[in-house]
Amino acid sequence: MGMKTVCAAGALAVLGSGLWMSGCNSAPELTKTNAQTLIQSDYDKRPAEPATIAVDDAGLKQGLNAKLWKLVKVYPNNRWADYSLTDDGKKAVMLAGSSDVIQWRPDEGQRDFHFFVTTVAANHLKAKDVDDPQDDVVANVQTAKSARFTEVYDWTGIPDSVQNIAHNAINRLSAKRQADFALVNGAWTVHSVN
Repeated sequence: MGMKTVCAAGALAVLGSGLWMSGCNSAPELTKTNAQTLIQSDYDKRPAEPATIAVDDAGLKQGLNAKLWKLVKVYPNNRWADYSLTDDGKKAVMLAGSSDVIQWRPDEGQRDFHFFVTTVAANHLKAKDVDDPQDDVVANVQTAKSARFTEVYDWTGIPDSVQNIAHNAINRLSAKRQADFALVNGAWTVHSVN
């Protein structure tokens, strides 16, 4: 056996062991479906949240028609009024503070006046429309991927009348987010959601 044969065999052994070692470190595939499942699992571990809903003039009228609140006082300028939450309204929404009186006080000609209600029911956020995960660089993570997705509120258990108000143009019902994933002990985990 010549020196060339020994060198060639040694090179193949080194190359083969390198390929074998890199094969051991390969990451499992992270599909859109897997990413969505991981994000949703992360959201489901967090405390459920009530929805905060902006109520403008259209929403005020919708809530009045749905008997979530009732008119209790009109002021002499005919722009200001007080509305009190009804018993059904108290089961569905809360006002800021401890009051159950809506103080409607728009300035003359003001079209963007609004107030906020918070749903009594609390739900978990939902992840949908997850993009394909991409290789990424994430601080303090050796092997990372990221995926953009849409975050939405789960309206389960929220009365239709409140959902209708939430769907008015003043409210933003979804947000674009990015989930960063880390490979930990051979499995993908959610590192962060931004």
